[in-house]
Amino acid sequence: MKLYVSNTMTRTKEEFIPLDEKHVRMYVCGPTVYDRAHIGNARPIIVFDTLYRLLKYLYPKVTYVRNITDVDDKIIKKSQESGEPINVITEKTTRFFHEDISHLNVLNPNVEPKATAHIQDMIALVQRLVDNGHAYVAEGHVLFSVESMPTYGRLSKKSMKELRAGARVEVAPYKKDPADFVLWKPSDANQPGWDSPWGFGRPGWHLECSAMSSKYLGETFDIHGGGLDLIFPHHENEIAQSCCAFGHDFYAKYWMHNGHLMVNGEKMSKSLGNFFTIREILDQVPGEAFRLYTLGTHYHQPLNWMADGLKQAKGTMDRFYTALRNTPDVDLSDAKPAEEVIEALCDDLNTPKAISVLHALATQLNKDKSAETKKTLLASAQLMGLLYQSAEEWFKNQSAEEGSLSEADILALIQKRADARKAKDFATADAVRKELADKGVVIEDTPNGTQWKRV
Repeated sequence: MKLYVSNTMTRTKEEFIPLDEKHVRMYVCGPTVYDRAHIGNARPIIVFDTLYRLLKYLYPKVTYVRNITDVDDKIIKKSQESGEPINVITEKTTRFFHEDISHLNVLNPNVEPKATAHIQDMIALVQRLVDNGHAYVAEGHVLFSVESMPTYGRLSKKSMKELRAGARVEVAPYKKDPADFVLWKPSDANQPGWDSPWGFGRPGWHLECSAMSSKYLGETFDIHGGGLDLIFPHHENEIAQSCCAFGHDFYAKYWMHNGHLMVNGEKMSKSLGNFFTIREILDQVPGEAFRLYTLGTHYHQPLNWMADGLKQAKGTMDRFYTALRNTPDVDLSDAKPAEEVIEALCDDLNTPKAISVLHALATQLNKDKSAETKKTLLASAQLMGLLYQSAEEWFKNQSAEEGSLSEADILALIQKRADARKAKDFATADAVRKELADKGVVIEDTPNGTQWKRV
């Protein structure tokens, strides 16, 4: 089956034809580790994890690289404000990031390089650009000369006039052109830095991704992904650095960008009180509901984050897991996703359409309780990072609100009800059912015994 993706470079949906059909290579910009990741950070993580799963299904080998930016001015500022050493901040925040996204059923990338482990690769890349006339040294800085690249601006579709106007806030006397950007900058004694041919300093943010992608994926590769906000200047500058350093007319063949995330129709902002970290959302709903909600909007479109929508996603996951209850155990080793799910995902990762197929399969499973339907539902959902738990795990692992019944309490009440029913004390049995319901626990009598879930 052919895969089609929206390519930001051409502004069209194109058939995906890898450079090497036996080995697909993808790079996605990862987090800058200075604070806990927020829901806007989560969207590209989930989107490109879903694409990675699809690519692994379609091709024999896929290499997925997602970096960690652990040297950046935001990190330096955080250290100055908090008084914590930079390495303490980055190590702690990286750990938080991994802990948080682990609840979103995200696969590990094949390589997760840290910027600080690749400084020498960055210095070598800068030296190549200086040597071939695409970069120049000025007052301890090394800057990329945009005038040296006639096609600069082709990703963002910005003219040089627009680029120079947008660069006014960064005008510095040592720049030959206002649009020139920093490859290497000097560091003082209180800032992280490394020795280089241009003095003690640190890399520019854009440079980091060019160096790490080329090290692990080669000078050219198939897909570069990230959020829409990275198109300019970050991805534009990556293209400039990499193409001019290695002499190719392209860097990544396909550029894929997920849309912005809004909260109740407004830009997420701490000042507006609508800023949420991944951790804060995970305290409200399980990670699979978070993931489903994110995939419920096509990745190319803006995602409007709303509390009601998140609640509905949780309800949908309850419905899927309810359908899986009281069905035969199945061996998934030969299970295949529904053809309609593959078709939807191959159509530029149309996850809303694929989710509609999951609904149809859950409806069918409610009716036929068949092993084959269950296998198809599970294989289809797992291709999107969903339905990895058993139904009992899902319902019993829900976060209980403060003051609610523990699992031991619930089981004790269920036993009390069973004893009352056995003694034909139906008034007590009904009272126990009501007590459970009042505490947010619904029970159901089945041939396999009494089952329960939080609602």
